[in-house]
Amino acid sequence: MRALLLVIAALLAQAPAAPPTYSPIQDGDAHGDPPYLLEEGWAPLLDGTSLAGWQACDPKAPNDWRAVRAISYERVLSPTQLSGRGSGGGVILNGATGKTANLCSSRAFGDIELYLEFMLPKGSNSGVYLQGLYEMQILDSFGKPEPLTYGDLGGIYHQWIDNTGVGGSGPRVNASRRPGEWQSYQAWFRAPQFDASGKKVQPARFLRVLLNGQLVQTDVDVPGPTRSGIDRPEGAEGPLMLQGDHGPIAYRNIHVRPLRPLVVR
Repeated sequence: MRALLLVIAALLAQAPAAPPTYSPIQDGDAHGDPPYLLEEGWAPLLDGTSLAGWQACDPKAPNDWRAVRAISYERVLSPTQLSGRGSGGGVILNGATGKTANLCSSRAFGDIELYLEFMLPKGSNSGVYLQGLYEMQILDSFGKPEPLTYGDLGGIYHQWIDNTGVGGSGPRVNASRRPGEWQSYQAWFRAPQFDASGKKVQPARFLRVLLNGQLVQTDVDVPGPTRSGIDRPEGAEGPLMLQGDHGPIAYRNIHVRPLRPLVVR
């Protein structure tokens, strides 16, 4: 009997550990590590070695985006630049000059949750466009006094109608980090909704946006495409677009999952 018990104990010791359990709570808050490490259902949009799954939004535009292993930032020697180190890594950089094509995902998305990390140098500018149409602004807003505008980091950009900026939403707080530091966006996005005839019945909406873990936007309707989005009609789905022609920018850890109901506490 003792020998049998020893055999059973040995087998139990070799058995694989039970998978971790994840909280079902979807409360729109940051919980320490990035959500794709803590919660189920996230899918990466970068393969860790290349630009597979991404292409220039305009096929005719020069595309200098590249995958690198790491980013170097020199605060004193070149504060307005980023440099890539190595190749074939999990970070993407918009070339040596920061002036290249906007980058679009091959996949199209509707209602999603998005998490990504980005780095920009001093004075730089970019943007993340949900469905290629609705922009979460990226700008070096570190140290800028509040209140901020739609054009600052954490803002939802305005529409451009009759050569005039219309709407937009400034962030609630300035959650910007210093140039050269990795920062993060987490967004809950509802795509515009259409009836059976194709008529839009609900606008796109940013239900909630966190910048570096801090709440900067909640329940922001976007009546139409914001400035400099892809030239395409609104629809139920569209690609993710990363702006590449407004200055140096690097991205990593881009993850998405289908939108789930929010229970804000």
